[in-house]
Amino acid sequence: MDKKDNVKLTKLSKCSGCGAKVGAGVLAQLLGDLKVNHDENLLVGFDKSDDACVYKLTDDLCMVQTVDFFPPIADDPYVFGQIAATNALSDIYAMGAQPKTALNIMCVPKSMSNSDVHQILKGGYDKVFEAGAVISGGHSIYDDEPKYGLCVTGLAHPDKILTNSAAKVGDKLIYTKPLGIGIITTAQKAEIASQESIDKAIEAMTFLNKSAAECMLEFDVHACTDVTGFSMIGHSLEMAQGSDVQIRLYTKNIDVIDGAYEFAQMGILPEGMYRNRKFASEHVDAGEVELYVLDVLYDPQTSGGLLIAVSDKDADKLLSRLQMCTLSSRIIGAVEEYEGNKRIILE
Repeated sequence: MDKKDNVKLTKLSKCSGCGAKVGAGVLAQLLGDLKVNHDENLLVGFDKSDDACVYKLTDDLCMVQTVDFFPPIADDPYVFGQIAATNALSDIYAMGAQPKTALNIMCVPKSMSNSDVHQILKGGYDKVFEAGAVISGGHSIYDDEPKYGLCVTGLAHPDKILTNSAAKVGDKLIYTKPLGIGIITTAQKAEIASQESIDKAIEAMTFLNKSAAECMLEFDVHACTDVTGFSMIGHSLEMAQGSDVQIRLYTKNIDVIDGAYEFAQMGILPEGMYRNRKFASEHVDAGEVELYVLDVLYDPQTSGGLLIAVSDKDADKLLSRLQMCTLSSRIIGAVEEYEGNKRIILE
């Protein structure tokens, strides 16, 4: 590879991070008529719209697998590697499992320097090490746009697995990171975001959901998902549909990175936001919530936090624990009985 200095990684790709994901509606169409082979040990497959697949190995052990990769969302190659790894590991945590092994997935332009490639890989290795897992191999190819991520395998007891489709009426919803990551990184690409906002977004994207996952397993948690490319509303909708419930989101309780609302009002929005709105808006009663707030709720998050449905009796106790080990944990909603109309109610 040729040496090429001072190239901003985000300038090498058309989309950034989880904003590059295929829209949920298109994805459902692509997967719609694929045959699912029956295997009684496959507890969660791709047909469940969940964060990872779960395969039962023994009565006491199941394997949890996920794969996630995307184009650069940060210009620093080491930071990009950290973000991509943190994001991939998050799916394992959302299922209530512990990551054990990971495989690199990498696409690099021939013009990218060896130093930059090494730094991306180092960022990934360091985050996987922090998670207590190991990278045991991988695969790389040349491509016009750089991309990096991981295939991660975790382990858990079958009785401890959490899905996004078991929320119960009366549950409270806790979210463990601030929103606005996609909007801030879009503003960064346009070179109009403040360094403080960029730093907050990077801090959120590189913060493992490890501690949050460990905390929630000690309480009466019924469902969990991580909020990534399909946005807060999109992932809440998957939880509501899968659980056959209605979800009410308290928009004023949701933590948002400084600057995200202002950029939304200016129309500085990622392309993925429009895909998310197109997919989910028919299921949403937005009430009197202003458009710029809706934009943040439809904003695709990269390496977002955990959205946890916990019993009302344990909600305050879990929240107290999470506030000691996460960036920003708040009760942001409640699970209600489905009334046959909209699945997501905003107030």
